[in-house]
Amino acid sequence: MTEEEFDAFYATAFPRLVGQLYAMTGDHGEAQDVVQEAFVRAWDRRVSLLADEAPEAWIRTVAMRLAVSRWRRAKRWVELVRHQAPADRVPGPGPEHTMLVQALRQLPEPQRHAVVLHHLCDLSVEQIAAETGAPTGTVKARLSRGRAALAKLLSPGEPADEREGSSV
Repeated sequence: MTEEEFDAFYATAFPRLVGQLYAMTGDHGEAQDVVQEAFVRAWDRRVSLLADEAPEAWIRTVAMRLAVSRWRRAKRWVELVRHQAPADRVPGPGPEHTMLVQALRQLPEPQRHAVVLHHLCDLSVEQIAAETGAPTGTVKARLSRGRAALAKLLSPGEPADEREGSSV
């Protein structure tokens, strides 16, 4: 089958095949997709397609198989999603995490940034300096001041009123 013959065959067979696959899948968009994919696959074998004497049947078979494969994948996906625990069953942050976040929020932004990058992201002082554009000495000072402030904010013996009123 030449390119011109294939184009003519496509123009006449595509709407008919989409109608047939639509009846099978119940989804017009899905029917168009699988028929189009079948024609793409047929394009590579267009020379031998005429020898088959039933190119439309070949494309219909391929399109039906594609539709069934997609349906099976969708079914497996639904089964997988059903078996996974919903997101609301994930435990929330513990009290230590909440206290740490509250304490970090009270730090000045440059100190908080340095502490988080160093202690939570495991970046070295040099890496933090490169990322923030601050000299390494400044990063070290921010880390030192930030740790000292966090120690005061997180110390269990100090009343909450004193912690809130302390300057950082």
